[in-house]
Amino acid sequence: MRFKIILCLLLISLSTQSFAADKYRIDPEHTFSSFEYDHWGLSKQRGRFDKTSGMIELDIQAGLGSIQIEIDSNSISTGSDTFNKVMRSSSFFESEEYPKITFNSTKLFFAEGKLTQVEGNLKIKETTKTVTLEITHFGCRFVIPYLNQACGANGQTKILRSDFKIGRYVPFVSDEITLYISVEGIKE
Repeated sequence: MRFKIILCLLLISLSTQSFAADKYRIDPEHTFSSFEYDHWGLSKQRGRFDKTSGMIELDIQAGLGSIQIEIDSNSISTGSDTFNKVMRSSSFFESEEYPKITFNSTKLFFAEGKLTQVEGNLKIKETTKTVTLEITHFGCRFVIPYLNQACGANGQTKILRSDFKIGRYVPFVSDEITLYISVEGIKE
């Protein structure tokens, strides 16, 4: 009887365990987010955020995981100090009041051991919207300089600036922008 009770408890605990994911701390030296937009119909302009942190959990075999990314809105870099100040101002990101842009995954999609899409919640200022990142590159391997396993990915999605209350100058400057995220994480 005792053996049956122990066996039942073991089976219950196995069925309620969460996935056994590997944890990766985002490497800030090899991770950044960038964006591209149409400027007055004249050219495609780009900018980036230079400070990104976060965590990634992956169980590739089970097709499970989670991603949390935090972007420092003060780290915006457009190539122009004057324009950086405008982008940090109340006209756009209001970086003093809202210093963080966040992305938290809700679902990861895998095919043949490769991450292909990530659904999640993107928060800019006070607004949170669901977005889907299309993963254009994904890989994991042992990296000699780290003496550890690392994973990396490139993803992109399109968002409307006006949805996040950063839509100044629409329609002259495109409302739709492409957001790119390049991330590498080192296994803990």
